[in-house]
Amino acid sequence: MTPATPAPAVHRPPRAVSLADLQQRVHDGQYGPAPHTLRASVAFTTSQAVHHTGRRGGYRNEVLSLRVGAAVGSCAVEPGTLPARTAEQCAGADVATLLRHPVLPIRIAALDAYLMHTAPHSTTHGASPWPLPAGDSLRKSRARARAVADLLRAAPGERVLVIGVVNSLLEALRERGNHCIPCDLKGGTTEWGETIRTDAHAELGRCDAVLASGMTLANGTFEPLRAHAARTGTRLVMFAQTGSAILPRLLGSGVDAVCAEPYPFFWLDGGPGVVHRYLHRPGGAR
Repeated sequence: MTPATPAPAVHRPPRAVSLADLQQRVHDGQYGPAPHTLRASVAFTTSQAVHHTGRRGGYRNEVLSLRVGAAVGSCAVEPGTLPARTAEQCAGADVATLLRHPVLPIRIAALDAYLMHTAPHSTTHGASPWPLPAGDSLRKSRARARAVADLLRAAPGERVLVIGVVNSLLEALRERGNHCIPCDLKGGTTEWGETIRTDAHAELGRCDAVLASGMTLANGTFEPLRAHAARTGTRLVMFAQTGSAILPRLLGSGVDAVCAEPYPFFWLDGGPGVVHRYLHRPGGAR
């Protein structure tokens, strides 16, 4: 009888207790090489507009990405808000310098790139790959939404605060019988005509769980959400194109689960793809 192949060992990088703690640990070399020894060889922005066939409205995205070694880290920004010549100024800079940059999205992209380089998404680092099918933009959006919504483990009737409105995510939660409270700094209305709130923190007391975009890292609103979840035990699930390698390092420190989607994102082509799911299990493996 052929002996069973042992499962690969899971190596968990150190867990941080806050975003500031994670940044300090990276600075101190707890996640790998000293940041000043690594450089961003490539910096680029991706700007796109989306209007899925069959949907009433669309949206725009702009993302700053930095390459460190073979890894790419990303941070979404409001379109048109990056300073002029950002890519040129980041290319060739060492990571330590970028981690101290006065522009927050540059700091987040640099931290994400560093952690993608030193702790990439893999089963050995605690990730579970989740395949996305090939198809048009709406099919892939819905497939990703199911991968995210499943992590929330919300019972029918529970109220879910959704920060960073993605209509496919709202659709997936509605299909599960959840009551959604949509929230986004841009405001507006959802595909179903619901008013989108603009003050997430005013809604925290009314929800059973929170589903939040990694863009909260980019606009400085993540840390209060994490602290609230850690203090109250509210489930906080992150879906992350921004900071996909950052948020898994905060599992168990307020973050309950992460659906991590590094560059290239699902909306860039129609081929098959993959997201990486992380789940905090107290007292056991993530």
